[in-house]
Amino acid sequence: MLTASIVIIIGLVLLVWSADRFVEGASGIAKNFHVSPLVIGLTIVSLCTSLPEMIVAGIAALEGNNNLGIGNAIGSNIANIGLVLGVTALIAPLTIQSHVLRREIPVLFLIMFLALALFWDGELSQIDGMILCGALFIFVFWLYKMGMKERDALLEAEFQDVIPDNMDMKTSVMWLIVGLIVLIASSRMMVWGAVKIATLLGVSDLVIGLTIVAIGTSLPELVASITSVLKNEAELAVGNIIGSNMFNILAVLMMPALFSPGKFDASILERDIPIMFGFTIALFLMAYGYKKAGKITRWEGGILLSSFSTYLYFLYIQS
Repeated sequence: MLTASIVIIIGLVLLVWSADRFVEGASGIAKNFHVSPLVIGLTIVSLCTSLPEMIVAGIAALEGNNNLGIGNAIGSNIANIGLVLGVTALIAPLTIQSHVLRREIPVLFLIMFLALALFWDGELSQIDGMILCGALFIFVFWLYKMGMKERDALLEAEFQDVIPDNMDMKTSVMWLIVGLIVLIASSRMMVWGAVKIATLLGVSDLVIGLTIVAIGTSLPELVASITSVLKNEAELAVGNIIGSNMFNILAVLMMPALFSPGKFDASILERDIPIMFGFTIALFLMAYGYKKAGKITRWEGGILLSSFSTYLYFLYIQS
C-alpha cells in the first residue's frame, strides 16, 4: 500500500510537470510558425487542459481497464466543481459578469447530454468513441471561432502567460518529446498505483478512478483557479473549470471508448452521471446572474465542498 501510494504521488508530480512541458513545446512550435498567441491558446492550450486525464484514461484503456478511465473523466468533472470551485470560493467569492459563461454552460449541458445518450445502452463502443472524437473537433473549432470573433483581452493575456516567449524550434521540439515520454511514463505509474490500491483495499477500479485519480488530476485546476482568484480574475477560474469539464467528457471519455470498448460498471449511469449533472446544475444556478452579475459566495462554496465530501463518504460506505 505504501509503495503504491508513493508511486501515485510521484506519478502525479511528473504528470503535471510533463503536461506543462508538452504544452510549452507544442506552443513553442506553433509560435515559431508565427501562429498568434490567441489561436495557440484557443486550440493547443485549451485542448491540453485535459491532457493528464486523457493519457491516464488512454493507458488504462490499453490495459483493458475502461472503468478507471471513465471514473477519471466523470470524477474529475465532479471534483472540478465540488472541490476546486468550492475551495476557491471559500478563499474569495467569485463574481461572474461575462456573457461568455452564460453561453458556455448551456454548451456544457449539451455535451453532457451527448455523453448520457452514449452511456444509455450500458456500454461504450468504438462508434461512440468516434462520435466523441468528431464532437471534440467541432467543439474546438467552435471555441476557436468564438474566441477569434470576440478577441477577449483577459483570455488573450492568460494565454500569453502560458506560451513561451523566446523558445527556438529545437528547444520546443525537445520539450514536446520529453513531455510526451514523461506523460506516458507517469500515467503508467498512476494507473499501476491506482489498480494496486484498489486490489489491496478490495474496491473497484471505478471507485479509485472517481476518487484518488480524479482528485489527483484535478489538482492543477485547483492551483490555477486559486491563482486566478488571487489576481481578481474570477471569471477565468470558473471559465477554466467549465472548459476543462467539456474536454473531460469529449476527449477523456473518447479514450476508453476507442481503446477498450465494451460494458462498464452500471453504477456510473445510476449514480455518478446524475451526481455530475447535479453539481453542474448547482454551478449554473450559482454562476448565472439574473439581471445582474452572478456570484458564487463563500457560503455557496462551502455547500459545494461539503456536498463533494458527502459524495466521497457515500462512495466509501458503498465500497
